[in-house]
Parts: sequence; C-alpha cells; structure tokens
Amino acid sequence: MALTIEQHPLYTLNPVGQEVIFTVLDAVTVSAKFNVKYVAEVHISTVDINLNTSTAIGTFKTTPNNAGAGMFDFSPIAESFVSPDNLAALGSEYKGAATSTILPNPLHLVDKYSLNDNVVRYLKIRFTIEGSDTATGIVAPISGEEEDSSQYTLFNGYLKYTDLLIRDVDGNFGFNTSIFNLNESVTPPFPPQGKYLTNAPLSQYANDKDYGTISFISTETGTDGILNRMKVIYYNSAGTEIGTEDDIPNTDANGGYTTFTNATKNQLIHFGCFPANLRNWGSNFATNLALGTLAYYEVYAENTAGNRITDILKINLLCPTLKGFEPIRLTWLNQWGVWDYYTFTMKSTKTISTKGSTYQQLEGTWNDKLYSPSGYRGGKKAFRVNATEKISMNTDFVNESEAEWFEELINSPEVYILEGYQTDPTFSSLNTYVTPARLTTSNYTRKTVANDKLIQYTFEVEKSKTLRTQSV
Repeated sequence: MALTIEQHPLYTLNPVGQEVIFTVLDAVTVSAKFNVKYVAEVHISTVDINLNTSTAIGTFKTTPNNAGAGMFDFSPIAESFVSPDNLAALGSEYKGAATSTILPNPLHLVDKYSLNDNVVRYLKIRFTIEGSDTATGIVAPISGEEEDSSQYTLFNGYLKYTDLLIRDVDGNFGFNTSIFNLNESVTPPFPPQGKYLTNAPLSQYANDKDYGTISFISTETGTDGILNRMKVIYYNSAGTEIGTEDDIPNTDANGGYTTFTNATKNQLIHFGCFPANLRNWGSNFATNLALGTLAYYEVYAENTAGNRITDILKINLLCPTLKGFEPIRLTWLNQWGVWDYYTFTMKSTKTISTKGSTYQQLEGTWNDKLYSPSGYRGGKKAFRVNATEKISMNTDFVNESEAEWFEELINSPEVYILEGYQTDPTFSSLNTYVTPARLTTSNYTRKTVANDKLIQYTFEVEKSKTLRTQSV
C-alpha cells in the first residue's frame, strides 16, 4: 500500500481561520518499519507552486496515531503568511495619480481597482514517510513514499462557530466558499451571483465625502465568471436612473488586470465605490451630486457578455443632519480579512485625558557666577505630558441586520478612524486620512425590534497614538 492523502480541505478556496486538515496514511509501512514519522514539506507562495523548484517554508513531522495515520492542521502556519491590505497595490490610482513605493496611498482611498498584496496565498504540500528498519537503526526517508497535494488558495478570513461546514462522503470538509465565486444569473435555475467579502447589509449609508472599498474573490471560473467591468448606476429619490459612470473596465490602467494570471494578487480585488472614491475621478458622480438629485446608487460587476456576476451593493447618500453633529467614520477588519465601514452621524463626544511625568525644579540660577532668583523657576514641573483622545459616538436608528453586523466591529483586531474627502497639498503623504484606534467598548448586547423597538448603539474608541507635546 502506497502513501495516500486520505483527507484534505473540501474546497480549493479556504479561509486560514478554519482548520486546514490533511490526513495521510500508509498502514503497511507503519506496521513494517520502526520510528516512523509522516513528513509534510509545506510550500506557501504568491505564484503557482512547482514542488520540484519552489522553496519550502518548513518541514513538519508527526507520528502515526492509533489508526496508523498522520494528521496535520496547517492553519496556524498559514495564518502567519496572510495579513490585511492597508495600502493600495502598485498600479492603482488616487485622484488619477499612480500609486508607487515612494508615494503610497491608503487602500480605502483608491480610485477604482486595487489588487491585493497580502490577503491571499497559495498552499501546496509534499508528503513523505521516514523510518528505520530496526528499533535502533538510522531513520531515513523511505524511497517511493511520496504524495503531493493539490494547490489550495488561502485568504485572511476566519470562521465563526455558527458557520456551516459541508462534508463529503470521503470525510473531507470545509466552509462552502463557492458562494464567493463570480456567477452570472440570466437563465433558470438562476444560480446566486458572487457574494462580496462582507457580512454587511447590501444596502448601506454614506456621506458624500466618505471613502471605502468593497472586496471580492476574482478567481476565473469560466466565461460566466470573468470579471470584465464594474457598473455604477445613479438614481434619484423616485428610483429613476439619472446616469452612470462609464463602464469601469477591469484593466491594468484602472488598477485591475487586463490578462488574468495565476498570481495571488489577482485572486482578490478591492474596488473603491463609496462617494469620496467616485469624487476622486467620476465626472458623472460630481455632476449629479452638484445638482442635488442623487439619492442612491448601485454597484455590481459584469462579465464579458454584460451580465451581472456579483450581488448588487446599494449605497444611500445620507442627508446632512440639521443638528450639526460631526460624522465619524470607522473602518474595521471583517471576518473575511477585508474592510467594512460605518459612519456614525449622531451625537459624539470627544474627551482628552492626560498623564504626565513631573520633577522638582530648583529655584533661581545655580550654574552662574551669581545666584539670581527667578519667579518662573522652582516647584513641581511637568517634564512630559502624555495625552490620549477618546471618542464616544452614537449610531442612528438601525435595523436588525445592521445590529448583528456590529458584532464584527467589537470583535475586530484592527479598527481605524477614516477621514473624508479633502483637498491635498502637492506631494501630500496622505497621513491624515487613517487614524489607528482601539475600540474600548467591551460589552455588546444584540438588540431586536421585538425587544427594543428602536435600535441604537453607542461605541467608544480611543485613538492609539498619544497626542504629542514638548519635552522640557
């Protein structure tokens, strides 16, 4: 009996935050040899993996279990090779200017498309066995015992305990990531279009100066699933179409890709689709906004045949509040490893707390020829003042789907305050748009209409950076 892979992830596309289980077995070798260990040579890369030429990131071993099998979970390993995209990829644009290593820009501000740099990686494994002929013999690889896995695509997501796992007859299991595949839906039985990488409602609200992106898996799945262009259609308050942006082709010039290649950067795409992103470049958006007729717009992807292949994202423009509250927009890392956004439009309160270091200063001058008393010298003095800013903010009244979505905000490891559209001075480093923050709200109660009638939440964040002052 040769070495075989008995169990592997059910789907080719997998979040790294689920168990990435492989089980290998060669019962004959295990019973005939001593000091047996199954060996996994793990390869993780941004390009298609050729096991004969690529360099392994590590070799891992396990002893056979009571069934004679070797069982591996590569999730803890894979997690360290993916991370969120905070900066737009090279080739994307901000206000028409190309992103470069010298002039990078935050991903949230991107004009049209941005490929991913860090969210996706490929995984492929070569399994072997080692052992010895006697109990005290030299342990060595066993010739002919080799089995290669398929190539898997991993992205920076995780699973909740409530996410359903699918299992096949061979015992392979995984989360059904085919829901993210790009599919057209023009004839029965009408397969679902590709789902965006978010659990946010498909109807969202934003101010006319709010930035933000939507992200989706762009793996080629046949002609029906080829990402050809994005559509943005504008509507007035009566639901009448009042214009579109010209179809936004998925090309290198727009930050996407003209020709699909099997590199991880092409497997997941970010698209800047919130009002400020469109203000960066969209002439029709600016025209409709100036006329005051724009109430909402819809965003979705099309294939080469002009058929829709993703869900429709509806973005409603928020009217300015007559109470004059300052809007505060948060962005946070969501379950699927990309970004969600929400603008808090109701009352907010900013507080600054300080904690300083002090010392006792001598009175007068002691380092001159003559002593001179000075009124400003002496007593307890502040050596350094460390100040932190906290913001308490309230949502507007929200529905139950938004209430459930906020659970991801309170659980997110990365939260930022995102500033809105502004005029940038020449050669601006764009460092004022994204401010790291820490959500200090630690308790969350899921509210429902049945229990609470009107649903509203209060969150508090603390800016992570200390306010700078002089040192004396």
